Amino acid sequence: MSRVIEATNLTKRYGDKTAVNGLTFTVRPGHVTGFLGPNGAGKSTTLRMILGLNTPTSGSVTVDGRDVRDLPRGLRHVGALLDAGDVHGGRTAAAHLSALARSNRITQRRVDEVIDLVGLSSAAGRRIGTFSLGMRQRLGIATALLGDPPVLLFDEPLNGLDPEGVRWVRNLFHQLAADGRTVFVSSHLMSEMENTADQLVVIGRGELIAAESLAEFAARGTRPGVRVRTPHVDRFVAILGEAGAQADRDGIELLEVTGLTRNRIGELAFEHGVMLRELSTRNASLEAAFMELTADSVEYAAHDA
Repeated sequence: MSRVIEATNLTKRYGDKTAVNGLTFTVRPGHVTGFLGPNGAGKSTTLRMILGLNTPTSGSVTVDGRDVRDLPRGLRHVGALLDAGDVHGGRTAAAHLSALARSNRITQRRVDEVIDLVGLSSAAGRRIGTFSLGMRQRLGIATALLGDPPVLLFDEPLNGLDPEGVRWVRNLFHQLAADGRTVFVSSHLMSEMENTADQLVVIGRGELIAAESLAEFAARGTRPGVRVRTPHVDRFVAILGEAGAQADRDGIELLEVTGLTRNRIGELAFEHGVMLRELSTRNASLEAAFMELTADSVEYAAHDA
């Protein structure tokens, strides 16, 4: 079975507002693919169209070459967590999962397996309304995994999880991808995406910004640079400028330097008798790249006071 999610010129309009505009991308199995974009970029709308919950205005999106609505017993094909709070609070976790299992011809044994997998065995008989946000997230993940599907979609799955829970989810996603599944994860937590995803789909204002590896995206949006700390900032800025570098202040003693290698900066400091307290290469950062490449796509931008 092909496990590819394929979006082609995917567009969704609500009246005169365009939420998604001509998106074309592919999500393949064997990877954790991060789905990134500023608030209001159209991520949730896109996920809902993949799942057949919203109908595209134009274009198409398929899973295994078919519209999800044409796949029988959907949980066996695609599992999803969109909103961990969208469950009946009066039901127990076990009852919630058992009802979904029956409607998809999934065994009770599988219900027990996913409850154990997400660490909710001791809470299976509790009403969901008493659950913390982190417990609801675990239940939502259990729901996505219930049909043992080859394709999995998660919208902000880390919200409310403690550090142990975040690490568990990260490892789970890696294992699911290693098993050959398609794992598509929307999140605003850049640090976690940097540790979790290896491929990215990035959108802004409903349009595609990038569809590439995390390493390629981070490198494309971040200039290679060197971090320099010195008590002789003014003097060293002038020296670096004469050597063709750009040195931007980032604090009382700190400079971010581009245009010269770390070794050449060190040589200049030695030649001119400039004391250095730090000289380190600045690695490409997903967060820095994201902020730079989506700057024109932010719907509500705050400003410094």
